[in-house]
Amino acid sequence: MRLLHTSDWHLGRSFHRVNLLSAQAAFVDHLVETARRERVDAVLVAGDVYDRAVPPLAAVELFDDALHRLAALGVPTIMISGNHDSARRLGVGAGLIERAGVHLRTDPAGCATPVVLADEHGEVAFYGLPYLEPALVKDVLGVERAGHAAVLGAAMDRVRADLATRPPGTRSVVLAHAFVTGGEPSDSERDITVGGVASVPIGVFDGVDYVALGHLHGCQTLAERVRYSGSPLAYSFSETHHRKSVWLVDLGPRGEVSAERVDCPVPRPLARVRGRLEDLLADPALERHEQAWVEATLTDPVRPREPMARLAARFPHVLTLVFDPERPPEDTSLSYGRRLRDRTDQQILEGFVSHVRGGEGPDERERDLLGRALDAVRAEEARTEAPR
Repeated sequence: MRLLHTSDWHLGRSFHRVNLLSAQAAFVDHLVETARRERVDAVLVAGDVYDRAVPPLAAVELFDDALHRLAALGVPTIMISGNHDSARRLGVGAGLIERAGVHLRTDPAGCATPVVLADEHGEVAFYGLPYLEPALVKDVLGVERAGHAAVLGAAMDRVRADLATRPPGTRSVVLAHAFVTGGEPSDSERDITVGGVASVPIGVFDGVDYVALGHLHGCQTLAERVRYSGSPLAYSFSETHHRKSVWLVDLGPRGEVSAERVDCPVPRPLARVRGRLEDLLADPALERHEQAWVEATLTDPVRPREPMARLAARFPHVLTLVFDPERPPEDTSLSYGRRLRDRTDQQILEGFVSHVRGGEGPDERERDLLGRALDAVRAEEARTEAPR
């Protein structure tokens, strides 16, 4: 049986205020075409269909379009809710939609009720485990102490119990939305830490043939049978070096797994550049980034004038600007008090300016302004302390 494993669409999300709806629509086109071209038997979507609980109308329309097109292909689609989704909203109409071959799994109580598909080798049971917020589902799953490992473990116990009742040789696939130990996070995932622990051990999924994971945005293989597809688009500059793709998974007659990556369309590459402003504007090696979305980190000791406008002249799609000025090494053998000993207030202020500028002190005009500020403070102190 051939499966197309994807997740974390985050429909409705922007990238540093850049609307990504057209890029997300291009991904849906790619997904439908891949399902048709590769003759897949099922599409798996492992959570975070939307970027927020109440998505914008345009995102809902795109989701609706995706479901209609997949249903028109006759390809069953199995999807779960993620931590960004509203499970109740996403699951509205699930019973009716299921008649079209779209199977929404958003209710934790139904995690042991599989979608059963068949090929020439027999049945495959697909178990959808929506994102399990420990405090909200522990009673449903009969767990005394809330925690990600506990609730996911309880859900998997139910899955294994159901699987044991099925005919010998029944193959199994689990969709789950979680942070599994060994996965590499990025900056664009929402923190799901509970009690200081966000991750669950990979062993919780023992006993099934393939685990289609969602939540982490980088495509990665934790084990031959346990994989993250990652998000189809980059949602933070921490994903600059990600190769965005979906997994094309072949599940053999005895549950053996082989998988290959299918690259997703890239609306615009990402680039992180770092250095002094004049160097960034002149370096010929950065020419390859001129049409990328750019995050620039400036290391100038003194903040340049109009840096964003000057960067945009070379990198018209620069989106973020970070300042990390170069600083000379400090003598750490001296305490702060000893470094200030015998200095006047004016010298302390000038030293502070020099420190934040990476060693470049104030000019004559700035020294005059600092002196006037000190005089004003002293005058105010004298007025408040004078006897009345």
